Amino acid sequence: MGLTPKEVALSHLIVKSLNLPVDPLQVDPDAPLYGGPLGLDSIDLLELSMVITKEYGVMLSSEGANKTEIFSCLRNLCNYVQNHRAD
Repeated sequence: MGLTPKEVALSHLIVKSLNLPVDPLQVDPDAPLYGGPLGLDSIDLLELSMVITKEYGVMLSSEGANKTEIFSCLRNLCNYVQNHRAD
């Protein structure tokens, strides 16, 4: 599976903020976020967008054309956040 340190941090944030009964280290970085093993739905993704904006300063629009790709898996979400964060 092989999570990078940044993926681990984001996985912890997802699990904690959505109160998921999952070990953050066991999240498959390539598994679908929406409707996948984590069971996330559109409300979860909306909440996750707000948490990521607060934590990383990255705006994730539910209306964006690339939202499906961004939220397709932990790895894509992490890459997007790292490339767009306001450091």
